[in-house]
Amino acid sequence: MFPNWFFTLLPFLLIALALLFFWISARLKRNTGMPEGRIIYADSGQWGKPVKPLYDAALGLTGKPDYLIRKHKTIIPVEVKSTWAPTVPYESHKLQLVAYCLLVESYYGKRPPYGLLRYRNRTFRVNFTEELEYQLLDVLDEIREVKEQDEACRSHRQKNRCARCGYRYVCDQRL
Repeated sequence: MFPNWFFTLLPFLLIALALLFFWISARLKRNTGMPEGRIIYADSGQWGKPVKPLYDAALGLTGKPDYLIRKHKTIIPVEVKSTWAPTVPYESHKLQLVAYCLLVESYYGKRPPYGLLRYRNRTFRVNFTEELEYQLLDVLDEIREVKEQDEACRSHRQKNRCARCGYRYVCDQRL
């Protein structure tokens, strides 16, 4: 049915096709801004059932980073934002990523040197410094103080942000 040369040529064609797919895969990964390494945690909603959040009882902190990438013995949290990148990362986004770095350190026992903020068109590397860690711990303390007073008030004047809030229909301070 097939000529003999076909079976001789077939393995070479399959190898070439596999190499082409590996090249396309590497190029797509590079374009995403994701670091080299193995994805060990994903909360993208595309991989089936929801993932278990990371939790630190001592800090009272819970979070679900979008991705955790293992590169050798290092684990790097990655937070993906759907918006276009600002000129510098927003402070709230940086602190969210720092929280994930703290959770990774607590959960896996190894401090990540940095985390990545991936926007639609750009990726920022945020070094996990002691300064940012202390800044986050201060913010967490402020949040706890406000919660204890039981008088948390709206802290923004942005109508769009208010309109997307999950508490909008029960909030007496909505814009």
